[in-house]
Amino acid sequence: MKAKIARWLFPFWLAAAAWGGHPREGETVLALPELVEEALRNNPEIQAAERQAEAAGAVISQVRTLPDPLFNVGYRNVDERETMYGVTQEIPFPGKLGLKGEVAARDAERMEQEYRAARLDVVARLKEAYYDLHFVHDSSDVVEKNKRLLQDFAKTAEVRYAVGEGAQQDVFRAQAEVSRLLARLATLEQKRRSLHAELNRLLNRTPSDPLGTPGEIALTPVRRDADKLLALSEEAAPLLKAQQKNIERGEQAAALARREYLPDFEVSAQGVRNSTMKQDGYQVMLGVKVPLYFASKQKEGVREAVALQQAAAQGWQATRQELAAKIRDNLAQAERSAELVALLKDAIIPQARLTLASAQAGYAVGQVDFLTLLNSLLTLQENEIELHGEMVEHEKALARLEAIVGEQP
Repeated sequence: MKAKIARWLFPFWLAAAAWGGHPREGETVLALPELVEEALRNNPEIQAAERQAEAAGAVISQVRTLPDPLFNVGYRNVDERETMYGVTQEIPFPGKLGLKGEVAARDAERMEQEYRAARLDVVARLKEAYYDLHFVHDSSDVVEKNKRLLQDFAKTAEVRYAVGEGAQQDVFRAQAEVSRLLARLATLEQKRRSLHAELNRLLNRTPSDPLGTPGEIALTPVRRDADKLLALSEEAAPLLKAQQKNIERGEQAAALARREYLPDFEVSAQGVRNSTMKQDGYQVMLGVKVPLYFASKQKEGVREAVALQQAAAQGWQATRQELAAKIRDNLAQAERSAELVALLKDAIIPQARLTLASAQAGYAVGQVDFLTLLNSLLTLQENEIELHGEMVEHEKALARLEAIVGEQP
């Protein structure tokens, strides 16, 4: 009977040792590069940021152009009939329009960098959701496999109990663990649906649109150390470049505010037609807009512009510090995950599989109790799930680093 039970368990041990997570037959494999391209085309956040950058670029020529002229026509009939017609043009002090254009240009450049940052942010969130979905699928495969093994263990425990070589509580414990795995599968299914909805949202699809199974992933090597990533972020990070453009905008705005102390002009030319005397005439006038209330207007305008410039500089420093902390944090996460993946693959999981195989063989001949067998199976399950989780965390950390520095780290 013991030999019979050992033969019963042997194929299940082989299945446990050789198992690996793969897309199920007939399911569509989700290709991450194709999803990224679709998100870049269709994501509404990216499109909104692009339109905002486009709108900011259209402001430049508007503010560099003179104000619209005022055309006027009048008629007077007192002792004589006169018709008056003319044009009035406001002319800002030389240099003001150029500075307004520079302020608008820096705004447009800042919006362009924010558009780039929006693209990188959406791609990073898409990759994180994709990797989380990959983890859910692989975890479900591990739990489903162990559920089948536990069901077979329960049958084996029933056989041993029937011939008087096992305890009834072994059967109950196996059935209880099967129920726990069913509950875990239900939780993973709920996460899968939530991640499907999140991916569809980022792709601008309806939440219920079907998705396939993520393909297999491998650890992406990190090509740069922390110092190189920090240097790269200061050169190319869109968020930092946007803050830099904000500083430059503040400098131009402060220069423009100081120039507001200078007067603007108004030139008008008017023709007169005296219908009674059959005579024509004209007049030309020059008006000067005097900054009479400079103490409460122009002076405060300069104060406002300087304060905003200083705030922009502090904002750049705060962003720089924040990105530096995120770079180091995500790099540390990636390094930790890579080390754990290697340890799990090369040592922990092979040892856990050998332990399970030994427990199965010992249980078949009555040398190991059912609790030891069960613990060996659940330990292997948690190690396999941890392996998938660490691989996913490694790739998610790299996705966040890419969003910060603007290219693959």
